[in-house]
Amino acid sequence: MTLSPYTYVTVSMRPDQPSRFSIAFCSAELQARAWLGENGRPCFDLNTSDASVTVSTSGPVTDDDLTVAREIFNAAARYLADCERLYFGESDKATDIEAA
Repeated sequence: MTLSPYTYVTVSMRPDQPSRFSIAFCSAELQARAWLGENGRPCFDLNTSDASVTVSTSGPVTDDDLTVAREIFNAAARYLADCERLYFGESDKATDIEAA
């Protein structure tokens, strides 16, 4: 079952608590991009036509920034591995069904 692409955005605002924004990109139309901003800070974007998220440092790069960058890298590698495993697994199943 294939769903149409969508972007889901929620905002939670409660008294005496910080606001929370949540964005879910469920689309192959998602674009990822990294660059150095005009101020020389590294930036990482996830974009669709509906919404975007930018991650950047708040100043000079720190140990904490390196930790976050590694977490993004590792999460993206895991996402790729899961997508490839499911894609090739489902492709094999489709081939088996067609051959039967």
